[in-house]
Amino acid sequence: MAMLRLLAIGFLAGVVAFPLLWLERADGFQHARIAALLALGVGQFVTVPVALVGGLVLAARGVWARTPGYLLGTVTTFFGVLVATQAWAMGRWVEGRAQVDDIDAETVLAFLATISGTVTTVVGLSIVLLRWSGYDSRTAPLRQRRARRRG
Repeated sequence: MAMLRLLAIGFLAGVVAFPLLWLERADGFQHARIAALLALGVGQFVTVPVALVGGLVLAARGVWARTPGYLLGTVTTFFGVLVATQAWAMGRWVEGRAQVDDIDAETVLAFLATISGTVTTVVGLSIVLLRWSGYDSRTAPLRQRRARRRG
């Protein structure tokens, strides 16, 4: 559960890069959308691997195994849907009548942002479904075996 929780936090933490990497090159909503998705993509390129390594360490040690909550799952799902829809809209705009310097790069950015939003949505939905199903990692067989060895 630490992997899933920290993966969701890694996707959400990509927003930290907004003020640091804002690269808006022209005026208008569409160019602001491109700048926001570019900053988010670069931020997630850093935060998601860090979160995965942290999750691997915590999962290997058996620490922080509690199932993530509904709030984290819901926020992650809505964030993923927002990113995916904005990336899809940006891709449609770029392929249509965009006035950008490098259409191929913007198309690749839209594709990567759509994948990022889709994966974020899947992670959020899996957290919500695990929580809704009543799964509790403290009752999983792996945790019970470790508890017997210690006792």
